[in-house]
Amino acid sequence: MKSKLLFLFAAGFGAFGVGLGAFASHGLKTILSPNLLAVFEVGVRYQFIHTLALLGCGVMMLLSSHQTVQKYFYRAGICFIIGIFCFSGSLYALALTGVKWFGPITPFGGVCFILGWVLMFVAAWNMKEVNQ
Repeated sequence: MKSKLLFLFAAGFGAFGVGLGAFASHGLKTILSPNLLAVFEVGVRYQFIHTLALLGCGVMMLLSSHQTVQKYFYRAGICFIIGIFCFSGSLYALALTGVKWFGPITPFGGVCFILGWVLMFVAAWNMKEVNQ
């Protein structure tokens, strides 16, 4: 069940995001520079936004009986998963280690986020009207 996979990732990313947010505000404030703390917090923010989008993809997969719509919502969800790992993950790694080579990974994650939103648009475009 593909929607279950999206729900599992959404739940894991949500829980992990709360933990990382708490870690940033309590544990990292005294360790990281304000600039690197801001980088870390951007990662948490984008993780949460796209966790909710991922959850929405799973819900819409369950609500739709149209296979094309389900396919596009699933693909959007996969893009959000990859985007969270690449975008947010690279920002966490950059903030915690200061290693600059994590930087080029971030835009790839951003492209995955954009593609996910485009695929959500395609899924919505292909949905049947409720009153038809």
